[in-house]
Amino acid sequence: MSDSDNLAELFAPSAGGSLPEDVANELHHILRLLDLSAQELFFKWESYVIKMGVENTNLDSKTARAFKKDLQDALERESRAKGHIVHQSAAKRTAATPRGGGGGDVFGMLDGMVSATPAPRMSAAAKRKANNFDTPAPKSTKSGLNSSPADSKTPAPARETQGVAFESRQNAGEIVQQINDHISAASVPPEPPTEARVKLKANLELPKFAYKTMAMKLSEASEILDDRIDTFTDLIQAHHQLPDSAFGNPAAQSTAEVVAVGRIACDQPNGKLNAASVILETSRRMGAGLRVPLKFDGVGYDLFPGKIIALRGTNVSGEYFAVTEVLPIPPMPLPASTPTELEIHNDRLTGADGEARPLSILVASGPYTTDTDLSFAPLHALLTQAEDQRTDVLVLAGPLLDLEHPIIASGDFEDHLPADAKIEPDRATLNDVFRLLITAPIQRLVQAIPTITVILVPSLRDAISKHVAWPQDRFAKAPLGLPKQVQVVTNPIMLSINEIIFAISTQDVLSELRRENVYQCSKGQAFSDDMLARLTNSVIEQRHFFPVFPPQAREDTMKPTAIPGETAEAGGEQRLAVGASLDIAYLKLAEWINVRPDVLVLPSVLNPFVKVVEGITCINPGTLSKRRGAGHFAAMNVLPRVLSDEERKAGEAVAHNVFERARVDIARV
Repeated sequence: MSDSDNLAELFAPSAGGSLPEDVANELHHILRLLDLSAQELFFKWESYVIKMGVENTNLDSKTARAFKKDLQDALERESRAKGHIVHQSAAKRTAATPRGGGGGDVFGMLDGMVSATPAPRMSAAAKRKANNFDTPAPKSTKSGLNSSPADSKTPAPARETQGVAFESRQNAGEIVQQINDHISAASVPPEPPTEARVKLKANLELPKFAYKTMAMKLSEASEILDDRIDTFTDLIQAHHQLPDSAFGNPAAQSTAEVVAVGRIACDQPNGKLNAASVILETSRRMGAGLRVPLKFDGVGYDLFPGKIIALRGTNVSGEYFAVTEVLPIPPMPLPASTPTELEIHNDRLTGADGEARPLSILVASGPYTTDTDLSFAPLHALLTQAEDQRTDVLVLAGPLLDLEHPIIASGDFEDHLPADAKIEPDRATLNDVFRLLITAPIQRLVQAIPTITVILVPSLRDAISKHVAWPQDRFAKAPLGLPKQVQVVTNPIMLSINEIIFAISTQDVLSELRRENVYQCSKGQAFSDDMLARLTNSVIEQRHFFPVFPPQAREDTMKPTAIPGETAEAGGEQRLAVGASLDIAYLKLAEWINVRPDVLVLPSVLNPFVKVVEGITCINPGTLSKRRGAGHFAAMNVLPRVLSDEERKAGEAVAHNVFERARVDIARV
C-alpha cells in the first residue's frame, strides 16, 4: 500500500479512508521531514492526542500543523541532549587519556622530568594558566593585545612542522583560469611613469558609513526590510506595465490571479531552506506583513532566503500560494561615459613614447599569511610581482590582520615577530604589529613605484578595525603609518578607476548563497550546471552586495578558531567565526543605486573564478593564502576604450564594455 492509503486507513477509518487534502499534505510533509513510516506517525499521533486531551483534539489542518511543530520541538530537544552527552563523554575521555611515551604519567604529574614520559614544553605563563595558580583575569583582557600582562597571555600555538613551506610551493605563477586570452598582458614599460595613470572616484557617500554600531532598533530594521519589498514592487510594476489592480495579497484566499512581490524565507526560524519549506513574506503595504507557503508546480525557480521575488498565481484554498509564473526583475543599466570623458582617461594611459599601454590591476584577498606563522610570505610575493610588472592599481581586500588567525587570536606575538623588530612583544599594540608586518612592505613597494595606487578594503575579520558591523566603515590611515599612495575605502565599495566602475565587498556572499540556494528548472528548460554563475547572477539581479537574509549563524559558518589554553577542557572557550554581523538599519548602504558595475569583485572561500555575467566581469580572486599553503590572486589588463567616428560625432554616452577589452587571469601566488 502507498503512504496515502496507509495514512487514510490509520487516521480516517470512520470516514471510509478519506482524509481532507490539507490534512493529508501536512501528514505527508511530516513523513518526509522526519523520515517516519505511516505506522510510526500514527503511534506518535496517539501519544499527542493523549497529551493534549482526547475530547479536545480533532484532526484538522490547524491541529496537524501543531502536531508537526510538537514533533520538531521534541526532535530538537533530543538532539541537544545527545550532543551534551557526547561532549561530556569526550571531555572525560580526554581527561583520562595517558600521555604518550609509555611511562604511565596519566595526569602529567612528572611534567617531562622523566625521560620515559616526554611531555610538550610549556612556558611559565602557560603553566600558570593551566594550573590556575594566579588570579583569574577578566575576559576583556583576552581580546586586547596591549591590555594583557605578559604572564596572563594565552600561549600561541606551536608552529606546524607538517606540510610544504610557502617558499617550496609548486606551480607558482601558474594561470588556472582566464578570459580574453587573445589580449596580451601589459608589457613592462622601459621607464616608470612620472605620474599616476589612474584617477579614483567613490560612487557612494563614504561619510554615511561612520554610523554608530550596536544601536540598531527593531522598528528601524523592520522598516528597511519592508521598504526593500516596496521598492521592488514599484520596479516590477513599471517594467511590466502592470496596473495597481494586478497586485494582491498572496496570503488572502481568492480565486483571482494576482501578482505578489515579497521576500523568500523558510518556514522554520533555524531551518534550512528546501522546496517544501519555502514561504513568501509580504510587506505591510501589500500583504499586511503576512507569510504564505509557496507551491511551484512545473515552474522553475532559483531561491535563497532574503531574495525579493515577483510571482503570479492564486491562493484558492487559503493555505498556500500556487505559483504559475515568476516575473523577471528588470536589470540595471550598464555604466556609460561621454566620448570627452573617455578620451581624458585614455590620455592618462599614453606614455611618453605616445603608446597607450593597458591598465594593469592586481586583485587579492586575505588572509595574507598561513596559519603557521606571521611571515606574510604570500603578501611579499604579491608585492614583488606588482613591483616587477610596475602595476598601476593594487587592490588588497581584507582581512589584512586576521582575527581568526591562531597567533593573532592568542595575543602572544613572542617568537613570531621579525628578529630586527624594534617593538617589545609584551607592550606592542595591534597597530604596531600592522605597521611592522603590512605597512613596511607596502612602503617599500611605493618607494619603488611612486605612481602606484593601493586600495585597501577592510573586512569584519580585521583586528585593527573598530567598526564591527557590516556595512563597514574605513579604518584610520594615520595610526598605521600608511603612505599617501594607499587609499582605505569602505566595505562594500563602488568606485571608479578611470572610467571603470569597480564593485568590491569582502563579505563572503557566495558561500552563503551556495549553502541556502534552492534551484529547480522548469519543464522543458535545460538545467544550468554553472552554479558559480547562478550565484553571482543572484547578487546582480538583487542589486545588493549581500541580499541574503537572515545570514548564516556564526556557529555554522566555519570551524571555530582553536586557541591552546582556551578550549573548553582548559576552562576557556573556542573563538567562533566572526560571521556576517549585519546592521540591518544600514543595509541600504550596500545597495546598487543607478547602474551596474563594470567589474564585480566578490572574494570567497569557494573556488576562484572569472566569468562574464550579464555584461559584468565577475571575479572571485580566492584567498592569497590558505590555511597551510599558497592561494590565488587575479591579474587584470584593460585596454583603452577606442571610440568610433560615429560615437565621437554623436557625443552621447557610450557603454564601457570592459568585458570585451579586459584580460583577467586567476593565478597561483
